[in-house]
Amino acid sequence: MPLTPATLPRHELVGLDCEVVAASSADAVGISGTVVAETTQTLAIEGADRVWHVPKDTATFAFALPAGETVRVEGERLVARPARRTENTGDSQWR
Repeated sequence: MPLTPATLPRHELVGLDCEVVAASSADAVGISGTVVAETTQTLAIEGADRVWHVPKDTATFAFALPAGETVRVEGERLVARPARRTENTGDSQWR
């Protein structure tokens, strides 16, 4: 399945450029860099000088796709174990 704005929540996020565009914590807004790790509840975003662990459920992220598009995703849509979120079979709210 190709990586498109519609399928982004079902894809691997590690390696994508990302920016926090909204968050419950004002300190998190503006964090940007490359996603280097993902857990059920957080995205690890590596910037120029450090790695931030941003909670998914309280933030909105803008991901830069390889095709040049930017996609905004509510973090609540990403809260799940990465392996479960990217499954191709079974019950999933992203299909």
